[in-house]
Amino acid sequence: MWWPAALAAAVALALGVPALVASGTSASGSSTLSVPADDSPEAGFARDMATHHQQAVDLSFVVRDRTADEPTRTLAFDIINTQANQRGMMMGWLDQWGLSQHSTATPMAWMKMGHEYQAHDGSLMPGMATNTQIAKLRTLNGRDAEVFYLQLMIEHHKGGVEMAQGYVDKARNDTEKRLAQSMVVAQTSELQLMTDMLKERGAEPGVPAS
Repeated sequence: MWWPAALAAAVALALGVPALVASGTSASGSSTLSVPADDSPEAGFARDMATHHQQAVDLSFVVRDRTADEPTRTLAFDIINTQANQRGMMMGWLDQWGLSQHSTATPMAWMKMGHEYQAHDGSLMPGMATNTQIAKLRTLNGRDAEVFYLQLMIEHHKGGVEMAQGYVDKARNDTEKRLAQSMVVAQTSELQLMTDMLKERGAEPGVPAS
């Protein structure tokens, strides 16, 4: 059941940082972008998903210390390991491309959705928790912490899947596309798992209004 951390390790071994910056043509015949532009989907996705992942890691550290429930702590541990691993890969790619890990561009501008996400209270992208919600999580313990964490992470994963699929649809780099596809698969599976965990605790998805 608890396989995301193993998936992250496999992805890291299969992809490798150098593979992403190789030039030429892939085995499938599709071209591989060697050095993406600063405003490319490749750079934008790496930066934004790294930020998105970091919050998931932060939320998981919080709940890990606020409950003794083993399934919740195991889920949090897997999210910490998987998303920290993937974040490191994306930051490494930006370094190899000679691009800054940060940008003044509006988050998710690379998706060209036709509208901008309205950042508020620290929530920079879809699914991200607000500063108020994170502060609330820090005040909870036991089942209450578990339920609120699961509700926050379900929304977080929904936003992450949207972003990852958005990059898959625009990708010009086979290796980064494979990583994004693995995120869609893993986080979609975890969405069902977290929904089931909420039901076991007599709760439903959906973050209560603050």
